[in-house]
Amino acid sequence: MLANASDPFHKLFLENILTSSRPLGFDIRPIMVRGAEESDAGFAEMEQWRAEALVVQPSLPHKRSADEAIKRRLPAFAPHADFSAAGGLMSYSADQAAVYRESAGFVDKIIKGRKPTDLPVQLPTKFLFVVNLKTAAALGLTLPTTLLTRADQVIE
Repeated sequence: MLANASDPFHKLFLENILTSSRPLGFDIRPIMVRGAEESDAGFAEMEQWRAEALVVQPSLPHKRSADEAIKRRLPAFAPHADFSAAGGLMSYSADQAAVYRESAGFVDKIIKGRKPTDLPVQLPTKFLFVVNLKTAAALGLTLPTTLLTRADQVIE
């Protein structure tokens, strides 16, 4: 897992990944970097460990992280759809456009006089699973049809 030490949410991100991976028996090894300038050392560390896959914190540069993962033949995943568009193998995240539309409704209510503290907290209800077949081919992976049929978007 490649985590952004400069991001105040890195601890929560790391905790969520570790907690959800334990029951599945995954050996997760966090690598903390401070942005793109330290990512080369992080990827070199992954090579030493012979990492088999990678989870990237979405606050790290998407294109650079995806390119480095492909260069090192690592299937990479991030919880942001832009990561797959930038060359990452897969992503699963809230539909950002839907989140922004919902936010506009909150702004409208506040402008019309509602107190922000009176508005309910809302969680995303629409999520996107994106798969990049170009990246799969570059990694020499054949993805199962069952996985591809579940994807909201397949990048060819």
